[in-house]
Amino acid sequence: MVTIDSDIMWAIAPRFSGAAAARQAEIITQVGPALQDVLKRYEMDTRLRAAHFLAQTCHESAGFRTTEEFANGQQYEGRKDLGNTQRGDGRRYKGRGLLQLTGRSNYRAYGQALGIDLEGDPARAGEPVLSLEIACEYWKRRTINPDCDRDDLVAVTRKVNGGLNGLDSRREYLGRAKIALARVDAIHMAGGHPDSRPVLRRGSTGDAVGHLQELLQKVGFPIAIDQSFGPATELAVVQFQRKTKLESDGIVGPVTWHALENAAKLSPLRPPRTRPSIGRRE
Repeated sequence: MVTIDSDIMWAIAPRFSGAAAARQAEIITQVGPALQDVLKRYEMDTRLRAAHFLAQTCHESAGFRTTEEFANGQQYEGRKDLGNTQRGDGRRYKGRGLLQLTGRSNYRAYGQALGIDLEGDPARAGEPVLSLEIACEYWKRRTINPDCDRDDLVAVTRKVNGGLNGLDSRREYLGRAKIALARVDAIHMAGGHPDSRPVLRRGSTGDAVGHLQELLQKVGFPIAIDQSFGPATELAVVQFQRKTKLESDGIVGPVTWHALENAAKLSPLRPPRTRPSIGRRE
């Protein structure tokens, strides 16, 4: 697993000014050093799993700038489905954390899971490092890792949000996360020095994309060489990564470059074939 720390968070997060920037820096500075170990503990030890988690938490925390819901929580008052049965529970158990833990019953359940009395001291759920652990515990309980392995942003978002609110924002953060993680991987693969080949993803253009498309053609993918990394190129990259047992994130970093270059020197790999229709033999 590549190193995941505050630098990755900064690469994903939007920029703010004033008090929002100060709070964002405080959260990232505290969460960053703990991120690697906590994600590993919850088996988020692949680029795709980490990328989806970071994208979702970045969106839910308004760009890593808050661990407490901006609203006062009054909208949750009397919500028995959240366990808010006592007067003042709506405000007391408002959304807190990187994934917005909400409601008395959830504070109780996640506090028990982590051995902390969150029901008695709900403000603690907003502590940056603890909020990271709460988010990971939620991720585990909702069985989100398999959705990450399929790179299924819609399924991940539904489990985090309950719907598809902010899908475009989550998609943007996911793209940033994939690029940031691939770049770290590139430096690691190059022994601490940046790889000379660029990290490519959907939306990239130029000579490097043209070279990528030439390699994909050589290994059996009939795509156009137009120097534009569009849907067809992305699909070919994902299929190649799956066929060669690489992480199929559609990002062309050093590992995928190396695998493609080696495969191009050998006999072409055939892309996945669709099942033929049933009919009479010729």
